[in-house]
Amino acid sequence: MTPQVTAPARPARRADGPLLRWYVSYGSFTVPQAAAPIAFALIALPLTGDPASGAAMMMAMTIAQVVGAVPVTRLGRRFDPIRFLRVLIGLRTLALVAIAVMAGLGTPFALLVAAAAAAGVVNGAAFGHLRAVLNHLVAAGRLPRALGITATLNEVVFAAAPVIASAFGALSPQAAIWAMVLLGAGPVFLLPRIPGAEAPATDSSRDTARPRNLRVTPMIAVWLCCAAASSAAIAAIEIGAVSMAVSFGLAPSWGVAFPLALCVTSITGGVWVSVRNATPRRRTVLLWLMVMAAGVLSVMVGHSVLATMIGALLVGLVLAPLATYYQLVLDRLVLPEQRAEVFALLRTANALGIITSSALIALVSLDVTFAVVLTMMTLAIGVLTTVFVAARMHARRLRRAPDAAPRGPQREHLPRR
Repeated sequence: MTPQVTAPARPARRADGPLLRWYVSYGSFTVPQAAAPIAFALIALPLTGDPASGAAMMMAMTIAQVVGAVPVTRLGRRFDPIRFLRVLIGLRTLALVAIAVMAGLGTPFALLVAAAAAAGVVNGAAFGHLRAVLNHLVAAGRLPRALGITATLNEVVFAAAPVIASAFGALSPQAAIWAMVLLGAGPVFLLPRIPGAEAPATDSSRDTARPRNLRVTPMIAVWLCCAAASSAAIAAIEIGAVSMAVSFGLAPSWGVAFPLALCVTSITGGVWVSVRNATPRRRTVLLWLMVMAAGVLSVMVGHSVLATMIGALLVGLVLAPLATYYQLVLDRLVLPEQRAEVFALLRTANALGIITSSALIALVSLDVTFAVVLTMMTLAIGVLTTVFVAARMHARRLRRAPDAAPRGPQREHLPRR
């Protein structure tokens, strides 16, 4: 009896250290993505004379992320996941170093755009593998809390990184990029070694019949679309921050105020998710999407610093809860060996939202950008409402037909909570 009591206690204590290192690695991994809108705008301003040109670098980085997410993720199946992660983050770090060096040398702006694309090509796969490792560190019942902590940490980074980029950018635009290089390289040294994380890559004989490649079901597609719309709303505020500050007659460095307001309220949302440690109901998720849409509407029609700040606060309030829910629901819809790929697709959906906002800001105007983003949010709310109503009607029909057996795939595709 004694060995049965002591055996599970030791791994639980040992897991605290790797989990803490995973949290720190995740926060460090997020720094370049969080600081890039401000840092790229500051880099582009002296080279092109237009801070909106920084959106072109963001667009190149995120397009490359979309292209590379699934192929690079599948390539990583044959390697040790932690070592593969270190390689991916090392490649991203080298690309950021190239941006800093070329900006200092005054090279053509097109080369900086190409270097930004090189930095982004590994982002989606790196996130997918990094997020999949978390399932090996926490039990399923603790996953909402762990993701809440992750979301809170994510928003702390998104609040601090633009401030750091602006502070270093006040010294020189290159200094902002070097700060991204040093902070973003943290996971190379901090990632823990987790033998259990190799399990999905080495399927047993009983799992050989399972499809290793992910098949995107309609419900997975719905949640990915919702994630893309949410990401577009966030990116419109963050990437357009410098341009909005200039349009209000403020100095470019004041652009950090709007992403900071967004991140402050999102930290509150992340703390709430962590304390609650539960999956929200579907109507609550719909309400969160409506609040985000209201925030976008405030920024679009307000045309003032106050209205923009209110919109940023509303968007940030539901950012962390929505991001946590997207990960929870996608985690339930796939097999364990497909988690890295579905989370890479989630990152890709977020990237598509960023691409949409970046392209519109760079090529059209802020007003058109927020109008398109609001349309995306409205469509996501409409589709999700239709799906939920259809699911409720189907559940009622099943209750009225007691002889009809419930079907597994339908339950997998739409969790009750």
